[in-house]
Amino acid sequence: MRIRRKPWARPELLSCGFYLEQPELYRSTWNNQFAQNNPMHLELGCGKGRFIAELAAKNPQINYLAVDIKSEMLGLCKRNIERVYGQHGLAIDNVRIFSKDIERLGEVLSEQDVVERIYINFCNPWPKRSYQKHRLTHPRQLAIYRQFLHPQGEIWFKTDDDQLFEDSNDYLIQSGFSIRYLTMDLAHSGFEENIQTEHEQMFEEKGIPTKFLIACKEPEFV
Repeated sequence: MRIRRKPWARPELLSCGFYLEQPELYRSTWNNQFAQNNPMHLELGCGKGRFIAELAAKNPQINYLAVDIKSEMLGLCKRNIERVYGQHGLAIDNVRIFSKDIERLGEVLSEQDVVERIYINFCNPWPKRSYQKHRLTHPRQLAIYRQFLHPQGEIWFKTDDDQLFEDSNDYLIQSGFSIRYLTMDLAHSGFEENIQTEHEQMFEEKGIPTKFLIACKEPEFV
């Protein structure tokens, strides 16, 4: 997604108590960055942050990490978190945001940083075959996630792209995951735990259904 330059974003982030400027410094110690030692969930590519803001505010018993590569996006994410938490009168103590190329996420999270759930929402489909290795659901990425994902951990994946969804299903099975839940039309599936993202709303308004699956890590996979 292209986004206009926002000169205010980086200064706001640097003065924000839940933004971490050098995430590599916290590798193997992420739970120490939260007020409570709770289970940890991770969103890859948090964008403008409406999803993670609403999710984290509804679940104070979970610690959330949210990552995006663009400071402009994280600036918007920061403001959305502050807005949602402010509406509920909550302290922002169970969510942390940081900037990182997700393909290098192993530099930030280790086996000691146990993540129980990963959210991947409307990532770049990289349709050209020569670029598909950059997909966030590609096997080389899944191998990185497996290093810090809990033995019974889950990946929750949404997309509007049919081919990416089909390929990702195959990637997950090949990489030692089982598919626990799958729907080709999330809005009409009856799935009650959904929180709609900005992209999801946009595509639904255009009549494009959201494809969604939950994949569970198989711990015995080698």
